Amino acid sequence: MTEHPRLAALSDAGVSIWLDDLSRERLDSNNLLELVRDWHVVGVTTNPTIFAKALSHGEAYDAQVRELAGRGASVADAVREITVADVQRGCDVMSGTWEATGGTDGRVSLEVDPGLAHDTDATTAQALDLWKAVDRPNLMVKIPATVEGLPAITSALGEGVSVNVTLIFSIERYRQVMDAFMAGLERAQANGHPLSSIRSVASFFVSRVDTEIDPRLEKIGTPEALALRGKAAVANARLAHAAFREAFGTDRWAALAANGAQPQRPLWASTGVKNKAYPDTLYVTELVVADTVNTMPQATLEAFADHGDVHGDKVTGADEDAQRVFDALTEVGVDVPDVFEVLEREGVEKFAASWDELTSTVSEQLAAAR
Repeated sequence: MTEHPRLAALSDAGVSIWLDDLSRERLDSNNLLELVRDWHVVGVTTNPTIFAKALSHGEAYDAQVRELAGRGASVADAVREITVADVQRGCDVMSGTWEATGGTDGRVSLEVDPGLAHDTDATTAQALDLWKAVDRPNLMVKIPATVEGLPAITSALGEGVSVNVTLIFSIERYRQVMDAFMAGLERAQANGHPLSSIRSVASFFVSRVDTEIDPRLEKIGTPEALALRGKAAVANARLAHAAFREAFGTDRWAALAANGAQPQRPLWASTGVKNKAYPDTLYVTELVVADTVNTMPQATLEAFADHGDVHGDKVTGADEDAQRVFDALTEVGVDVPDVFEVLEREGVEKFAASWDELTSTVSEQLAAAR
């Protein structure tokens, strides 16, 4: 893989490059295989927005929709079968990477219905169902880091399910996620599941933090406030990594690691840059640190391949400067706890709306096929 030396340098720095996209068209055209072979992609994440977009474009799903319509499948069953089929194929494409990395990478993530984000039992049940339905060892089931999602994370891990915890915005919630992860491994060990077979990532959302905070700074309008634009997201992620280092340096973690457990790696999510005034590789370049994942939309992947740079570890040792950014945000009048409450609420709402869009699209396609 010499075609993209900038991506090679990122990978050599210890960052696992995951693609934040999956579609039937990408699978049918062997594009995903090409990205694995030539673009250093070692994992895939999906979400309801991605599937809604994939279903509404092109004809790649027509044959399966006709088959589902012909046997009278419900809309819910059709959505499940369509998404599961794509993820199974994605897992198969990534299986070589999964084997080569001992199960660390080569992962494909599939999210539970975000409408269940505040229902612990329903989230747990669907996570177990998806794990069995996909039936691939390199699957990760995505569970949102809501208050109600935390015990579902523990329960799923306790049953041997590999979990991608999604929609993490605040350091406080991230600490709760890591606690839920360790509790899940302790339960898995008690249930007789080998800890070495379980993997997890914690998806810490990046760009949305700047998207929410920047307008608040502009509304405040002082020179001190305006000078902080574009700094919160990276600072927040760097503080998250400091919390990660702390949690995984404890005796509790050491006991789990001694029994084969692997750390829950930080995953930088939402790394596409929304503000065109910022460098389009900002949330990749500034968050380089070993043993992390950066899941990128294709536009960000291509941008980094073209002009991204790796300047060594940009995270370790940067937590004091990062904390100063948040101290300054508070001083100029930004209500930081409110920022994170808004981001979590809107994150769930946006994914739920995309799920509704996905369901509506499948319903219309089934009706047309019948």
